[in-house]
Amino acid sequence: MKFENNRSGNGGVLTLNNDVKEVGRLTYTIFPEDQKLIISFVLVHPEFEGRGMGKFLVEEAIKFARENSWNVYPHCSYARAVMMRMNDVEDIFLKN
Repeated sequence: MKFENNRSGNGGVLTLNNDVKEVGRLTYTIFPEDQKLIISFVLVHPEFEGRGMGKFLVEEAIKFARENSWNVYPHCSYARAVMMRMNDVEDIFLKN
């Protein structure tokens, strides 16, 4: 599995790919003046659902945010649920 971050301006898409095709994607928006990354949407293609691939995408977004000293606001309900279950994100998790 390989992540690819396609950033364009203040937004972008993180994709997770296997050797053959895209497994899923996460879209985000960055507000650099507020030091904030907003996770807008997480999608895992149906044939890959139920294997934790969405969580991997959220974890990669968190890693990207930490590298840039941004906080994370999960607008996406799935990303919010994943982050609520994580123990190591209190320092960057924006709940509202």
